[in-house]
Amino acid sequence: MTARFLRIAIVLGLVSAVGPFAIDMYLPALPSIGSDLSASSGAVQMTLLAFFLAVGAGQLLVGPLSDMVGRKAPLYAGLVLFAAGGVGAALSPTIEWLVAFRFVQGLGACAGMVVPRAIVRDLHTGAEATRLMSLLMLVFSVSPLLAPLTGSFIIDHFGWRAIFWTVTGAAAVAVVLLAFFQAETRPPEHRLGASVGGAVVSYWYLLRDGRFLALTFTSGFGISSFFVYLSSSSFVFIDHFGLTPFQYSLAFSFNAVSFFTMAQLTGMLTERFGLERVVRVAVTGYMGAMAVLLALTLFGVDRLDVLMGFLFVGYGFLGLVMPTTAVLALDDHGPIAGAASALMGTLQFAAGVLAMAIVGWFSNGTALPMIAGIAGCALAAFLLAQVALGGRGRAAVEEAPAE
Repeated sequence: MTARFLRIAIVLGLVSAVGPFAIDMYLPALPSIGSDLSASSGAVQMTLLAFFLAVGAGQLLVGPLSDMVGRKAPLYAGLVLFAAGGVGAALSPTIEWLVAFRFVQGLGACAGMVVPRAIVRDLHTGAEATRLMSLLMLVFSVSPLLAPLTGSFIIDHFGWRAIFWTVTGAAAVAVVLLAFFQAETRPPEHRLGASVGGAVVSYWYLLRDGRFLALTFTSGFGISSFFVYLSSSSFVFIDHFGLTPFQYSLAFSFNAVSFFTMAQLTGMLTERFGLERVVRVAVTGYMGAMAVLLALTLFGVDRLDVLMGFLFVGYGFLGLVMPTTAVLALDDHGPIAGAASALMGTLQFAAGVLAMAIVGWFSNGTALPMIAGIAGCALAAFLLAQVALGGRGRAAVEEAPAE
């Protein structure tokens, strides 16, 4: 592994982690935010929903923009907007203002989520892209591993508002890293044919590509299960199982270790067995673990150790699914990698927001709605993987849009 390869992974991983850091760090604070701002749990969860909606919608603009003007300029703009939203969130006097500034933060965060995937595709395909994507995810793992613990410490000593000052500082660090350690990967000669009209054509083409859509939603329903977990777990672990915010942070990090440790095996496994075989086995294991967890819960098993054990196994398998399906989905779309990455992210976030809203509607203070939502997402991912890997699955017959 070259120093350049490692440097790219570290910079892109940290830039990508800024947005999720703003989610994971304040998860332990959700109950205290509701108390401080006199807001219901549903209103507090709207701060998550607003962030996710902004990230999902914003990617449709940022992806094609990165094809038109290069990869770095949208990243700079996004980080500045993210920082502005962080300052507003820290100063919010009511839950309504907090929701609004979280939306602004999400608009800024979307650049860090969509552009790094396009940069990976600019540089590599196949097993090399999978290795870089999984290494990027290892760096990215600083968020779910450290953010809840850091958030708990900050909340205990400085209050929940200090979280937003912290993530604003993280955005400033990301700007510095981007400026000094990441080169532009979309040179001017590759931008000549990119335009708004071209982006629309690219989106239309991609929406008719059955294989791209099936792979996108295979990964998307994996992300959706995370959304369900993110929005429900603090209430389930703290209110239902009686954990403290610090204990909840440890439990949250426990599952993240499984996911990101397994993600690091994707490069080795795909070189030996191929991308598609790894996806088939991993998505089957993911679905199987979550199905057994749901069955046990329906039969009355309501134990924290059982819940954490099966989530650990299931999310370990999911760690193999996410980078491999992303690489497979983008492999055929190098000339429009920004648009493809953007549409992938938007569709995945839309699925996640829908899953989160449905589970929130059925929330009753127990673990069952969360577990049912996660298991449903796992089943959907399994079925879509069979569709995606059963053939090329492309509905459109014309060639991909050129640059």
